[in-house]
Amino acid sequence: MRKAIVYVSVHHGNTEKLVKGIAEECQIDLIDAVNQPDADLSSYDMIGFASGIYFSKFHQLILEFAEKNLPDEKKIFLLCTYGGSANYKSIEQILDKKRSKVIGKFGCKGYDTFGPFKLVGGIAKGHPDEDDIKNAVEFVTRL
Repeated sequence: MRKAIVYVSVHHGNTEKLVKGIAEECQIDLIDAVNQPDADLSSYDMIGFASGIYFSKFHQLILEFAEKNLPDEKKIFLLCTYGGSANYKSIEQILDKKRSKVIGKFGCKGYDTFGPFKLVGGIAKGHPDEDDIKNAVEFVTRL
């Protein structure tokens, strides 16, 4: 079964740290949506979308990538890093249009210095940490 994770990781590299940890342990291709905006996903049996949460949404580039490149009726899993809380609604709306089935979701804290968090030196320092990555690997392994 061919698996891929499409991701966007900006600011502190939280999401990239998470997906690279997964890729080291699992047989999975990583697709950086910033550098590969036209990647072909048709040959993958299972696709993950990974992003930090920005204003309660997945990053706009991931949403645009999914809208443009995701074939219909794929098995999907979702990964996110966040300072506040996980929120999958923005990507799920696109997946519904594509008649794709979400088979799992994983979220963990990520270092966040946006807005007022900058004044206090950020929140969730050191995350994702080794335990977060271990839990993400276990999540993907169980899919």
